[in-house]
Amino acid sequence: MQHLFAVKALLPDGWASDVAVAIDGSGRIAGVQPGAVRNPGDEATAFLLPALSNLHSHTFQRAMAGLTEARGPSERDSFWTWREVMYRFLDVLTPDDIETIAAFAFMEMQEAGFGAVAEFHYLHNAPGGAPYADPAELSLRIAAAASRTGIGLTLLPVHYAQGGVDGRPLAGGQLRFRNDRDSFSTLAEAMPRVLSSLPGDAAFGIAPHSLRAVGPADLAALAALAPERPLHMHIAEQEKEIDETRAIFGARPVQWLLDNHEVSARWCLIHCTHMTPAETEALARAGAVAGLCPVTEANLGDGIFDAERFLGAGGRFGIGSDSNIRISAVEELRQLEYSQRLRDRLRVVLAAPGQSAGHRLYRDALLGGAQALGRASGAIAPGNWADLVSLDPARLGFAALSGDLALDAWIFSMGNAGVADVWSAGRHSVRAGRHVARDAIETRYADCLAAIMDRF
Repeated sequence: MQHLFAVKALLPDGWASDVAVAIDGSGRIAGVQPGAVRNPGDEATAFLLPALSNLHSHTFQRAMAGLTEARGPSERDSFWTWREVMYRFLDVLTPDDIETIAAFAFMEMQEAGFGAVAEFHYLHNAPGGAPYADPAELSLRIAAAASRTGIGLTLLPVHYAQGGVDGRPLAGGQLRFRNDRDSFSTLAEAMPRVLSSLPGDAAFGIAPHSLRAVGPADLAALAALAPERPLHMHIAEQEKEIDETRAIFGARPVQWLLDNHEVSARWCLIHCTHMTPAETEALARAGAVAGLCPVTEANLGDGIFDAERFLGAGGRFGIGSDSNIRISAVEELRQLEYSQRLRDRLRVVLAAPGQSAGHRLYRDALLGGAQALGRASGAIAPGNWADLVSLDPARLGFAALSGDLALDAWIFSMGNAGVADVWSAGRHSVRAGRHVARDAIETRYADCLAAIMDRF
């Protein structure tokens, strides 16, 4: 049993003082006692929060940071030109590379305050598209990276069968993603084996990549494949995607999905940057999570999610680091709020009157992230996994602040340096702002990246 003592902690009912938290041997919270007295053996922290879940990540793209920021010679850069560089990059990655990059990204996520991650994993084959002897080879590498870092993992194997909404065949870099319905079912059946070496909080879900990559018949089959598990899908990210879907299906992507599937709380729809007001409100009513990645969406020029309308209709959201070129939980939340302010030329858009923006953003992202991962987390409460993050206000210069004022200061004026300690299902992986395995993971990553750049 671990015992923590927090001078201030964010509990389901609000801020509390002198909070004792007990964590059992499985990594779950066994007890929470406000107004407690610190025992001599308790580990103490000034400021304790539930840790956020990162609901959308492609870890291999972490190693692309810096490779796509030069403008192309002959056309305006866009998501589609960025994608061509991504295809070329992944063609040089080996299984060892993929594991090493994933470990580095997972470590950075924990140092940024994330306790768990949903890895949207769509690299399955060797360069050129040949399958590995074990179709779960690269899934096993993701699990190994999670094991090395201690992060909580929901692994989302991705189904990717076609090159566009019109059903054209895959080509080039997309061949590493390829699955047909039978091979994907085999991969899904391997997930218990893939996760068998991880602690009991590890889980998996199903991920049809997008309407670009998955046809209607396959999507129906995937939705029925594991109905009790999370289902994640990219949708309405780019205007070109909207146009293609309207041309082929006669409807916009979100409209078509809502009309043809029972979209519910198990669904997490990623990006959703191009929805009509009616689609936005209908998606909120469906109870699905909007998976928002504001830093990546800004970097790729995707667009701005209509968060004010979505939240006003009772919608649920969580945040992800997507391309992982910058991994920071608070910067994702900050970018989300700032995007609304820039669009509307207002301030404090996503909070209710009199409410702290940081509190609203953090609370909603906690709940949406936990729902999207299918993870018992998001609150410091008995029975939940002990996904926790502690801050040290004194070293950040806001020792005089507490409660929502301190939370607002962290989200809107600080960065990853605000994170002191992180526990993932009770695994104390970050101490004094540094991952306990950083030296080994960082050294291996540096060597890996140098070798990749020699081949790229």
